[in-house]
Amino acid sequence: MADSKKGRKSQSFLKGAAILGSSMIIVKLMGMVYKILLSNMYGGVGTGLFNAAYALYSPLFMLSTAGFPIAISRMVSESVAKKRFRDVRRIHHVSVPIFVIAGFVCFLAMVLGSFVYVKVIKAENAIFALLCLSPTIFFGCLMSIYRGYFEGMKNMTPTAVSEIIEASFKLFLGFTASAVTMKLLEKQYMNTGYVLGTKCSSAEDAHSVIIPIAIGAAILGISLGAVFGFLYLFIKYRRSGDGITNAELAKSPPAQDRNVILKKMVKTALPVGLGSIIMSLADMIDATLVQRRIDHIMQTQPKALLDIYGSLIPDSVYHSGQTHVYLYGCYGIALTLMMLVSAVTQVFGTTALPSVTAAWTSGDKVQMKKSMETVLRVTMLVTIPSGIGMSVLSEPLLSLIYSGGGVANEVEIGSKVLTVMGISAVFIATSTPMCSMIQATGKMDIPLKLYIIGMTLKIIVNYILVGIPEINIQGANVGSIVCYGFVTVTAMFFLCRTTGIVPDFVSIFVKPLLASIVCALAAYWSEQLLDVFVTQRVATLLAVITAVIVYVIALLVFRAVKREDILQMPKGNKILKVLEKRKLIR
Repeated sequence: MADSKKGRKSQSFLKGAAILGSSMIIVKLMGMVYKILLSNMYGGVGTGLFNAAYALYSPLFMLSTAGFPIAISRMVSESVAKKRFRDVRRIHHVSVPIFVIAGFVCFLAMVLGSFVYVKVIKAENAIFALLCLSPTIFFGCLMSIYRGYFEGMKNMTPTAVSEIIEASFKLFLGFTASAVTMKLLEKQYMNTGYVLGTKCSSAEDAHSVIIPIAIGAAILGISLGAVFGFLYLFIKYRRSGDGITNAELAKSPPAQDRNVILKKMVKTALPVGLGSIIMSLADMIDATLVQRRIDHIMQTQPKALLDIYGSLIPDSVYHSGQTHVYLYGCYGIALTLMMLVSAVTQVFGTTALPSVTAAWTSGDKVQMKKSMETVLRVTMLVTIPSGIGMSVLSEPLLSLIYSGGGVANEVEIGSKVLTVMGISAVFIATSTPMCSMIQATGKMDIPLKLYIIGMTLKIIVNYILVGIPEINIQGANVGSIVCYGFVTVTAMFFLCRTTGIVPDFVSIFVKPLLASIVCALAAYWSEQLLDVFVTQRVATLLAVITAVIVYVIALLVFRAVKREDILQMPKGNKILKVLEKRKLIR
């Protein structure tokens, strides 16, 4: 590894968030395009198989990393604040074997566990997707070696670039592989009546055999993206180093013993990792539970469910016994849009950790209060209008992004799901940065306890509500609201109690809420009005643009943005001068 003579590329919270946030938006938009293309090609069943693969992957990936990226980020940030640069280097060296071993073990666990999991969810044709996704665990762990390290140094650029590399391979290579596989297998059926040795009695029968294989081919792009994302980070670290100079190393105290660092790393990572694992396990249980409860309805009260959806569920899906996979796919269609919001605020949590840790370590309460309020205010400025906006424009938005595909029925079902999901998005997206700030103060166990309680509530609520035919998949949304609403409120309480700081709730919550209500009203009425004069797609786009303009004006009118927020943004000085000149900020 090269030692830098230029020093470290350290970024403020908002600059780091802008870099990571911009990349995350690009990544999520590419991911959304990828899922839209797949949904348009393969419908609700294909989407359900895709999401089923991720339901098993997520807890195993969380188990393999077990909170170590966050622990590394926190420990590196703390060591930099104390100018213990030799410790920073040793933290990296200690972390490498942990990720390599854990990644390989969990990769094997996913390969073997896939054959059991597909039987549990009663979707054995999901095996192709699961096996193709499994290498992502190993290479994802290898990337975590470097991401947590660079983030702790307040350098978000390597993480951002590696994420874009991942997304690019997923979109371009994954979709291409899927489309080519689809065409080749369709041609094989037309010529022989067989698909990879399976005799198909009709084109519909052949399609049901081809879809799982094509979805597996699409997911191969994800695994290859992880491979090249890791290669970028590895080469970046070896060639450019971490920014620690020889002069800083010379002045640094001797590094702590490896065992001391390892024990501290495990102690820091364990509660974080357990919290992440519990969340992912709960999500996997949730996904399994939702599908099994809907399948139970179809076994005991099929008419009650069919009366609700009528012809929206295709006869071929019903007769093949895939209704539960289909409806879970419709839920996934709505989830694709919602995850864009939570991904952005996850960035705030990642970038907040080193900033808040540094303020807490130095004992600077003034800076701590500023850091807390900035993170919370920026989070609310994004989550509240996004969540309410998705609820208000659920059907037009989904129709817009899934237009041109043969998934009109899935969109109609998914839009009803998104109306409720938009509310849960506010709590889901807000809980992440709040828990990150609690972890930054050293209280690593509190988020774990909150998530255990929250996820238990979610599973109970989902089991009860999803099993009611009149509620079915909407029960999963109610469970999310109960779970993350509890986590968000209690996390705010513990953050205030731990730091002894009470943030300005009017500035953080009330003003963004008022601006968001104005924004939502503008979105709804402009869409309704424009729909009379132009096509729905154009009306939706114009409504979104109108809502954004109205929201920005409302924020300035309500004084919801502060000077220090703008100064931390890229080109903040220039933006502030323009606003001050027009007397739009004080």
